[in-house]
Amino acid sequence: MAGINAQAIKELRERTQAGMSDCKSALTEAEGDMEKAVEIILKKGLAKSAKRAGASATEGEVRAAVAADRRSATMVEVNIQTDFAARNDAFRQFVGDVLAAAEKAPEGADVGQLSIGGKPVADVATELTARIGEKVAVRRWDRVSIPAGKHGVAHAYVHLGGKIGVLVAVETSSQAVAEHPEVQKLVEDTAMQAAAMSPLVLRRDEVTEELKAKQKEIFEAQLREDPKPKPEAAWPKIIEGKFNKWYSEVALLEQESVEAASRGVSLTIDKLREAAAKAAGGEVTLTRFVRYERGEGIAKKEDDFAAEVAKMAAS
Repeated sequence: MAGINAQAIKELRERTQAGMSDCKSALTEAEGDMEKAVEIILKKGLAKSAKRAGASATEGEVRAAVAADRRSATMVEVNIQTDFAARNDAFRQFVGDVLAAAEKAPEGADVGQLSIGGKPVADVATELTARIGEKVAVRRWDRVSIPAGKHGVAHAYVHLGGKIGVLVAVETSSQAVAEHPEVQKLVEDTAMQAAAMSPLVLRRDEVTEELKAKQKEIFEAQLREDPKPKPEAAWPKIIEGKFNKWYSEVALLEQESVEAASRGVSLTIDKLREAAAKAAGGEVTLTRFVRYERGEGIAKKEDDFAAEVAKMAAS
């Protein structure tokens, strides 16, 4: 049929962001009329949403909020397919709605249990997918908080316009200690440290046995490949040294402070904690941090228009 070819399908896809087969079907139904095909695609918004549900949503936003009493902080990650769509006002409003829902949710609630206006967030995300034309997904949320009866402060930091977010919780021996300027600075600097240096855990004893075993294999492989091999009897001591260096990279409390280094001072985050506690005249304990990086761990699928056309032509 005239008007239904690879170029027409490509044009309709660019105009509507619909899937290849949806575009071909719409053009067939419209008998090759491009404007009619666009209208058909728009009318089938939810069908398009379902078709695009398998697409990779690796862009989006990490957003966080701190409660008015500063005893808790909440963070969400909401994904979408492109950076351009992430700047859409409707998407940004949705992120805000998800964050508000997460702030009200019970501790540890599954993402699927969050609701907006009485609707599950997944349903609202599907509706938004149909409106925007790109897959929208609420990926995760978390909260840090100060337990009832204890003193402390929670803090949130978002970097690079929503690419990275960090939550930090600090417990103190009194509220006056929590509000001391040096403790406040410690909390802020620690959050920025976590954003910049990507620690895996707060302290070394939180590293899983599985991860330690994997790291040991790496260290042993390095020793085997060493052009000047060391005697195997010396390996345990060498590996112990390698582990200590590794812990100083992956455990937040053992990392060298980026802020202190900028002042020409070499101090770990734990040493800064000790100094803040001394200045405030009380006890300060970093109890938890959460770090989100937008899209981390999600495989990004690249579109290959030529391959899709070839596949359709063969069918």
